[in-house]
Parts: sequence; structure tokens; C-alpha cells
Amino acid sequence: MSPHQFGNDSEREQEVGKTSVDRSFDMDAGHLLPPVDDPERRPLIFTPDSPRAIEWTADRLLAGGLIAFPTDTVYALAASLAHPDSLDRLAALKRRPPDKPIPVLLASVASLALVAREPGARLEALVARFWPGPLTVAVPARAGLPAHVVASDGTVGVRVPNHFLALELLELAGGAVAGTSANRGGATPAQSTPEVIDAFDREIDLILDGGVTPGGVASTVIRCDGDSLRILRDGPISAEDLDAAWQEILREEVDLAASRS
Repeated sequence: MSPHQFGNDSEREQEVGKTSVDRSFDMDAGHLLPPVDDPERRPLIFTPDSPRAIEWTADRLLAGGLIAFPTDTVYALAASLAHPDSLDRLAALKRRPPDKPIPVLLASVASLALVAREPGARLEALVARFWPGPLTVAVPARAGLPAHVVASDGTVGVRVPNHFLALELLELAGGAVAGTSANRGGATPAQSTPEVIDAFDREIDLILDGGVTPGGVASTVIRCDGDSLRILRDGPISAEDLDAAWQEILREEVDLAASRS
């Protein structure tokens, strides 16, 4: 049995007649969810031209589903910050140890306020230069975030992906979701829907199929400590580009202070 792939309304109507539908935690009675206890269960697959594909994907995410979608780097595996059980599933599928928190994907720079506590003018100036894009930044986490996304030092890793499907989905899902690369721990991240299926098969609920992702390399990860910028993981954005931007921000800060003195 192949994954459910819906491209139009008639296909969805046919599917209703072929399988029982589990709506136990669905926000929209029109959604078609394979029964969770069905051994032949497969993830739903929506393409961007499927009617209401992004809306349905966002609703499924907000209802507690585990979904995959394309970003500018690789496919993301995502869960709602409001569903601890879904975050547990995500961590288990990734084989992620408790001391390695799940990053958060944001819909915009403005969404940073949803998860970050006073990131500071320097950091805001830096992300304004690189977001949307393949840069994850460790920032002070707001109180009340689930432990799954908060590191032992009280920070949360955040980024705004540069992909139109991801940005629209994240906006509809409230602006911030837990999201990490779609792969098992140590494996190569998925860059396409077939690769997502190969990695997780029955274990996720829905895939938003956006074709092959353009990047293929996980994001650069950084942390800002005072006047210093520290790279925690190399990625598409080079240390040289980051340092140049950081030094420019520091110079602008000095120039502004001098103009006010």
C-alpha cells in the first residue's frame, strides 16, 4: 500500500469510501487521517497544488500531528510546541538525546518574540542580515517553552527558513514550531519526499511535498556572547561572512555612540 497522495477533491472523496477515518485529534472534520492503529498506515502526502494543502498541513500540525515539509536546506520534521506528546515522538524518531534540544523554526524575524527573551539589538541586527536563510541562532529562551527545545544553558535555537512553502506553513501554524532535519540521528537529512518516506515510513502523519530542496546542507549554528560570535556548527553561511557582518554591527554601534556623545 503506497502513501496517500491527494491532488484534488475527487481523489479525497474516493479515499473516504475506501478507508475508515481517524479524527480523534483533528481540528477539521474534513481532514482524512488514516487510523493510528492501522498497521498499513502511511503518511498523507500533499503537493502545493492540492486544494488547501498548506492550510490542512498547518491544522494537522496544530492538532498534534508529526509532519515533514521542505525548507531552503533540507526537509524538516516538525511538531507543535503545544503538544508534549508530539515533541516526545519527534525526539524519539530522531533518536535525539535529552541533552540535545530540538530547534524552533520561525515564520519571520518578528516571530522571534514568541520564543526569545530580549535577544538584544546586536543579535537582531545580525539575523536581519541573514534571515530568511540557513542560519540557526541560540538565543535566551522565554519562560514556559517546553523542555524539548530549551538547552541546559537556557537558550533555544531558532531560524527563519528561506522557502515559500515553509514560511506560509509556519505563519498559519502560529509563527513558531519545533523543527529539525528529517533524518534519524547520524543519517543524511532527507531532501525529497521519497527520502522522508525511506527514513520514517509509517511513523509520521503528513508530508508537504515541495520537490527536492535546493540547499542540501543543514544550517550554520551560532551563538552570540557579548562582543564575540561563536560558531557551534558549520553550514552554508561561512565563518568569514558571519564575522564580517558581526564586525560591521559592532562598528555601527561604536559610530552611533560617538554621534550621540
